Amino acid sequence: MPKGYIIGHITVNDPEAYQEYIVRDTPLIEAAGGKPLVRGGEAENAEGPEFARHVIFEFPDFESAKALYYSEEYQDVARIRRENATSMIVLVEGV
Repeated sequence: MPKGYIIGHITVNDPEAYQEYIVRDTPLIEAAGGKPLVRGGEAENAEGPEFARHVIFEFPDFESAKALYYSEEYQDVARIRRENATSMIVLVEGV
């Protein structure tokens, strides 16, 4: 079965307030079987809109990634990200 991924491109506007998002989303991701493959680090924008931060989380399958993202618990936490960052989030099924 193909794995699932949540990929985020983020520019944080309020780093102090954004920390609450990281603290609260990490346990939700882990509980859904997700693990970070990329979480920050140096990046070079080669093409397209520029974001300062990039994350990739791998899940056991696409359904697990979607279930987490659309869950009420995560959407409550995602509100913090939306209020303190500009982001683009993609849910992807791996091959």
